[in-house]
Amino acid sequence: MTRRLFAISAALAAILLASACGGDDPLANDGGSSSSEDKGTLVLGGQDFTEMQIMASMYQLMLEEAGYTVDAELVGTRDVYIQDLQGGNIDLVPEYAGSITDELQARVNGADAPQVSSSDVDETITALNELLQPMGLVALAPAEATDQNAFAVTEAYAADNNLTTLSDLGALGEPITLAAAEDCAKRPDCAIGLEKVYGIEIEEVLPLGFGTQQTKDSVTEGESQLGLVGTSDGSLDQLGLVILEDDKALQVSQNLVPVVSQETLDANPDIEETLNALSDVLTTEDLAAMNAAVDLERQKPDDVAQAYLEEQGLLG
Repeated sequence: MTRRLFAISAALAAILLASACGGDDPLANDGGSSSSEDKGTLVLGGQDFTEMQIMASMYQLMLEEAGYTVDAELVGTRDVYIQDLQGGNIDLVPEYAGSITDELQARVNGADAPQVSSSDVDETITALNELLQPMGLVALAPAEATDQNAFAVTEAYAADNNLTTLSDLGALGEPITLAAAEDCAKRPDCAIGLEKVYGIEIEEVLPLGFGTQQTKDSVTEGESQLGLVGTSDGSLDQLGLVILEDDKALQVSQNLVPVVSQETLDANPDIEETLNALSDVLTTEDLAAMNAAVDLERQKPDDVAQAYLEEQGLLG
């Protein structure tokens, strides 16, 4: 990931240098598009935090390159935009496959409905599209990049105990203190699953949050042995933390996927080809590097998104 971050930083430096020489905004591109054809306006929704700011910026830049005017409207939670997406006020959003599948399953079939997401991304996308179709929505091709729950230990702890997987940690047979979200102790994908699936003895759950600095500090300082983080957390290398592989697939797939209004897609079929080009190349390592560039280096999400797309040859 360090080399990946260096490449993105170098690409960003080139963008800023070109801007300084020309006196232009680095994101200005003849009204946001290299195409002379004006294909109309799209409204892009999504959640307002680092990773989704980057994803929304990439979607926006690529769609503007394809000839659209894009208005981005990011909000705090999925609840805020899901109604607008279904009602046609928003055309598309970047989403997480498992999360939106689970939320829609509960909305449509009740809170006690069986879980239809799984660790298999293809099965999850199939289940998601079955839920989306009556709403007039569709999920496009998912990226390899995924931001799902993961469990990290220090590199030293992993080396001392020869750990690479969660199964290895279970086989260690030692009581474990886990720093995690407040609801972890009651969740089948957190403490309950670690005990039932992996045989890890969770002695205590410290309610320090999902992927928070407090959780990561707890692990690095030895207060806990294990911390709940995300697979696209760009700070782990710098902190000396390493994710243990979920080798028994406890977590559901959380691959990044565009969800689009079917009416919008029918009227503008090239949207699918445009966004598929990003899904074809985006990896978890890429996502982690871009998150780190924003969160650790204080670069702007728009600049990081543009640097990555230019590096991948997705912007002309």
